[in-house]
Amino acid sequence: MTALPPSRARLRPIDLVPEVVGAPASGVFGPDQLDQLVVFFDRFGFATLRGAFDDAELLGAEAELVELQRRSAEGTLPGRHGSVPSVALDEPDATIGGRPFAHYVYFATEASAAADALVHHPALVGVAERVLGPQAWLLDYEIFGVVYQDARPDPGSGYSRIGWHTDHQSGPHLAMWPGMAFTLHFDPTSPANGFLRVLPGSHLGGTEGIPPGFERVPGEIAAYQERGDVLFHHADLWHSAARGTADGDEAVRRHLRGSWHGGTRIEPGHGTDDFVRNARR
Repeated sequence: MTALPPSRARLRPIDLVPEVVGAPASGVFGPDQLDQLVVFFDRFGFATLRGAFDDAELLGAEAELVELQRRSAEGTLPGRHGSVPSVALDEPDATIGGRPFAHYVYFATEASAAADALVHHPALVGVAERVLGPQAWLLDYEIFGVVYQDARPDPGSGYSRIGWHTDHQSGPHLAMWPGMAFTLHFDPTSPANGFLRVLPGSHLGGTEGIPPGFERVPGEIAAYQERGDVLFHHADLWHSAARGTADGDEAVRRHLRGSWHGGTRIEPGHGTDDFVRNARR
C-alpha cells in the first residue's frame, strides 16, 4: 500500500484533501475505476464501489438472507450460521418489538449461494488483489465468516451502533494482517437508519487517542452509502457506526460484511475464543 512520508502522516486527517486526479471527493468509484479506487483507498483508508450489481442480484441475495435471519431468530438455523458464536459478537437475548431477534447470520456465504456470488464478484476480488496483492484471501470460512447484519434501534436491540475502533484491534495478536473490510449495503444509509463514521487517513497512524465511545472526532466524515454500494475500509482505519434516529422500517440498516487479508491464513477450527470485542455498543 502507498504510505505517506512521515511529514505528511503527522498531518490531521482533515488536512488530507483529495489529490487523486479525477477522483470524486466522496471516494465513490465505478467498476471500471478500480485503479483509481485503490489510489484513493491507500491515501484515505476507505473507498466506495458503486454500480457493480443489478437489482435482481441484490433481491435474490436479500431474500435468501432474510429467510436465514428469520430461521436464526427462531432457533431453527444450524449453529454454524446461527447462534453458536453470538455471545462473542451478538446479544443472544436481543429482541425487536418484544420478539426474539437475530442481528447476524454467520458464515452467510456458505448458507446463501446468492450472497456468495455477490461477495465473489470480479470487481470486489479485483479491489482485494490490488490492495493486498495476489495472495489476498477471504475470511469466509472461520471465526464469523462473512456475516449478514441487520442493525436497528429498539429498547431490546443488541446492535444499533458501535463505538470508535479499528478492525485490527479485534485480533492484534493474529498474523492475518494487513486486512481490508468490505460492507455490501442492502439499504441506503442516512441519519434515519445510521451510517458509518470514518476518520480519513487514520489508518496511516496508530490507535493512540482513539475515543473509547461515540465522541465526535475532528475531521470525521459520514460515509453514506446507496443500495448496492460496497464500502471498503482499511483494518487500521478509525471508524464508528452511528445509531439511526428513526423508528420502524425507516431505521433498518442491513448489509453483508467481511474481510480480505494479506497475512497468514487462519487455520480451520480457530474459533472465536480469542476474538477481542473491542468497541462499545
